Amino acid sequence: MRMITAALVAALVPATAMAKDTPPPADAMKLSEVISALEERVGDELSHIDEIDWDEDGYWEIEYVRTDGAQVEVKIDPTTGDARN
Repeated sequence: MRMITAALVAALVPATAMAKDTPPPADAMKLSEVISALEERVGDELSHIDEIDWDEDGYWEIEYVRTDGAQVEVKIDPTTGDARN
């Protein structure tokens, strides 16, 4: 299920993300890699990814829902895949 979600998100999001004025840097990880890293980090607590957006500050903003229903928003560095607090 997660792989299907990641594939759908990866297919749909880049077009909207690239429409903004400031695209991800040339050395950025593929969005699919960023999503995979998030899935590994969150593990079984991940229910689904709700939204992904490219932030003008140079980060991927990812909103996801945990299995307990909590909504989480995290900013991810596009070159390292690390979460920004």
